[in-house]
Amino acid sequence: MMSLVHILTALLLLITLHLHLTSSTEPIFNHNNASTLLSHAEALYIRHRQLLYYRDRFDDAAAAVDDPSLVFENPRIRDAYIALQAWKDAILSDPYNLTANWVGSDVCSYSCVFCAPAPDNPRIRTVAGIDLNHGDIAGYLPEELGLLTDLALFHVNSNRFCGTVPKRFKNLKLLHELDLSNNRFAGKFPAVVLKLPSLKFLDLRYNEFEGGVPAALFDKPLDAIFINSNRFVFELPENFGNSPVSVIVLADNKFHGCIPASLGNMADTLNEIILMDNQFRSCLPVEIGLLKNVTVFDVSFNQLLGPLPEEVGGMESLEQLNVAHNMLSGTIPESICELPNLQNFTYSYNFFTGEPPSCLGLAEFDDRRNCLPNRPLQKSIAQCKTFGSRPIDCSAFKCAPFVPTLPSPPPPSPPVGFPPPPVVVPSPPKGGVPSPPGAGPSPPVVPSPPVVVPSPPKGGVPSPPGGVPSPPEGVPSPPVVGPSPPVVGPSPPVPVPSPTPLNSPPPPVAVYSPPPPYSSPPPPPVFSHPPPPQVQSPPPPSPPIYPYQSPPPPPPTPSPPIYPY
Repeated sequence: MMSLVHILTALLLLITLHLHLTSSTEPIFNHNNASTLLSHAEALYIRHRQLLYYRDRFDDAAAAVDDPSLVFENPRIRDAYIALQAWKDAILSDPYNLTANWVGSDVCSYSCVFCAPAPDNPRIRTVAGIDLNHGDIAGYLPEELGLLTDLALFHVNSNRFCGTVPKRFKNLKLLHELDLSNNRFAGKFPAVVLKLPSLKFLDLRYNEFEGGVPAALFDKPLDAIFINSNRFVFELPENFGNSPVSVIVLADNKFHGCIPASLGNMADTLNEIILMDNQFRSCLPVEIGLLKNVTVFDVSFNQLLGPLPEEVGGMESLEQLNVAHNMLSGTIPESICELPNLQNFTYSYNFFTGEPPSCLGLAEFDDRRNCLPNRPLQKSIAQCKTFGSRPIDCSAFKCAPFVPTLPSPPPPSPPVGFPPPPVVVPSPPKGGVPSPPGAGPSPPVVPSPPVVVPSPPKGGVPSPPGGVPSPPEGVPSPPVVGPSPPVVGPSPPVPVPSPTPLNSPPPPVAVYSPPPPYSSPPPPPVFSHPPPPQVQSPPPPSPPIYPYQSPPPPPPTPSPPIYPY
């Protein structure tokens, strides 16, 4: 049955044709045959324009579910139906028929769509994940996907999606993982990802994004950033080291300038950093020695100069070190080749003049095309002599100095026992105030016998039974943590309001302090938590274990030109 979307599109097409016929000076007729209406190409063009108009009218998308045969279990499933049907209409090719069963109101039964209890209302279901990885699907992402407000996982890597990332993705406040890798997305960096408060995993690699990268990206609390193999042209900002990522891959772009010294501030979280195949031109900052947890450090295929810092020998977790295809010089520090976990050290195609014997004992190393004496496949003596005659001044690059990040102060310790604040009961006015008739026992939470207070005779206030004097004028009643009257004994350990004084009016409602924090009910679910555990989506792609697993990096570029020094 033709969906209402197609009916609306057809009506819009007829209206547009009517307007052209009545007002246009160039009617859309085939001039060779006046009885023939639109050509196929003209009809497709108008339909495309109307679909764009319909897609921009985001709020009107609800008209697609006016079919009375569609019954939805809750409004969120209804919104998901609108979004997924709009996406299905935007798919031009689905060779594996992954979306073939995207029919009907039961969106939780759609292939590659995963539902779970809503985070804020576990009694209802909602769409929590979509995984169309490796589907080879061609199309674009419609704005209606912004209706999937409970979405935590969105995986579409290895397809042929093109266009830009929808601006209405900003509504996906729970989105935890966004994988758009290995597609044909284009345009500037999708700034909408900066508006996703729950995002932890961002993968934009192998697309056609271009231009700069917002510095704000490195202030977001992300765990993984993959933006390699695009067309970004950018100089890393000074706040680069603010990023708390464990993995960051910027390879195969056109990043240039300095490698920021601020990366030393990433020591607590960073495990892998890959900056290969860019245009960085500076000396390596000594602060890389602070990266004690880094296992992979790759800055190959850049224009780095100067020595390999001695501080690299402090990277005790390092397993893979690649500085090949640069213009580094000097002697390789012995401490680097003696790192306990180092498995592969590649420093070919540089101008190193010395290497300790320990480097030759590594499981894998590559020292070709340097200026190392008595080693095979080195640069010519003339090349090495010419390069060495020009000393390198690292200060000439004017890279920003290292500014360490101060640790956050520890939170204050809570007071022992969480006692409530003292409760002050106002003193009775001079002359006393008669107790109200019917004053009965103390609050039931106090395990003490009730104190019976007789109604006062008319015209006066008698002394309280038991000889307990009235409180002196201006003296407040004791706080709740003090002992009870002698007839009751000491108060129990749980702080409770004191019994109402015999000659005082009942305390105001505000006297009864709320229970201490530890007895409060748990707070309602917060939307910014990680994705609901009930999602049965396949596990997200693990950060790449060096070398890249999927897709592979570009083949090594040829050797840099021989400089005629």
